[in-house]
Amino acid sequence: MRADLRGAGAALAFGAAAASIAYTAFAVVRVVAFGRRARERRSHGPLFPTAPNRCPTVTVFKPVRGLEPQLGENLRSFCRQDYPSFDVVLGVHDRDDLALPLLRRIAAEFPDRTTVVVGDGTARCRNPKITTLLPMLEHATGEILVIADSDMRVTPDYLDAVAAPFADQRVGAATALYRGEPAESDLASALGAMWITEQFAPSVLVARAVEPLTYCFGSTMAVRRTVLDEIGGLAALGGHLADDHQLGHLVTAHGRSVVLLPYVVANVVAERDVRGLIEHEVRWARTIRSVRPASYLGILLTYPAPLALAHLALAHDKRCARLLYAMALTVRLCLHVAAHKALGTERRPPPRLALLRDTLGIAVWAIGLFGRSVRWRDDRLRVTPDGRLDADGAGPLRSGQEAHQAE
Repeated sequence: MRADLRGAGAALAFGAAAASIAYTAFAVVRVVAFGRRARERRSHGPLFPTAPNRCPTVTVFKPVRGLEPQLGENLRSFCRQDYPSFDVVLGVHDRDDLALPLLRRIAAEFPDRTTVVVGDGTARCRNPKITTLLPMLEHATGEILVIADSDMRVTPDYLDAVAAPFADQRVGAATALYRGEPAESDLASALGAMWITEQFAPSVLVARAVEPLTYCFGSTMAVRRTVLDEIGGLAALGGHLADDHQLGHLVTAHGRSVVLLPYVVANVVAERDVRGLIEHEVRWARTIRSVRPASYLGILLTYPAPLALAHLALAHDKRCARLLYAMALTVRLCLHVAAHKALGTERRPPPRLALLRDTLGIAVWAIGLFGRSVRWRDDRLRVTPDGRLDADGAGPLRSGQEAHQAE
């Protein structure tokens, strides 16, 4: 009986590893093609600075909560845009936020295009980010509204890339891939950045090959103001954990398309330690499970080397098992190189971390199979099976902002 179970386990591991190798090889192809497309866009130069009379006006929203490493440079990058007509709204939920003095300094550096909004600290919806954004929306002047998370950093041609697809009136929203850039040289931040660049981004590009884009990412949620009004405004997103996913869903449900930009945003990853990294990634895992349950099991197939290693441990024919493992490791390292090159990573991590990163990814995936609660900054939130935030599941605010580095 034990031999039969081992044989069945080996066969299952072989099938999973073979499918994962095929997936990873296809991901390499998709990543290389996207990198070529992004390079072609850059080679064509700016679109709107040469024709400012045709450019839509843009308002960029940057909701902020607490100080975090490199926050100042992240925010300034959105203020330094080679774009003719835009403004930036920086916002915090209440005046006790430790980031508020920094936001006011940045507004003083860019007084002609930057506004700071402070919420009253009382009005809340279930999603903390949307709570911060609601009073900021009153200061919008642009035809295109862009929401980007506080840990994102962009180059001066960012808004030019964002605005371009809106020349097509069928486009209701646009979003962008992002790569991980560790804020420091610590292991936790490096592993967090690797997951974004080597797992998340390639999986998006593979999914785009088989299905239309019906969601956005927190790196860039760009939407026509008229379309946002049609779908019910920001309030329509406030009850959902994955507000970016819900925005894309509502836009496509109203007959407009969501475009993936040929541009890559840098996500500055600053994890306090490995435990913090795991908590962060478990939140992502449970969010994905809530909004795309049918796809969640397939995430396991994005880890070829650990699956092939499991087959090697169970298989009787070690020679063939070692060959399968060598193939898995080869395609995994090819993805490591291709993803960082195509997405423009500034500091490429050593390839030896790939197996550790994938093993951690499988552990997070397994944890994400169970439970509904997630930690978001200083809040403990509970997610319902349909991706909504449970009104009774939110935990109290803690004083965790003091743990972030001050600028």
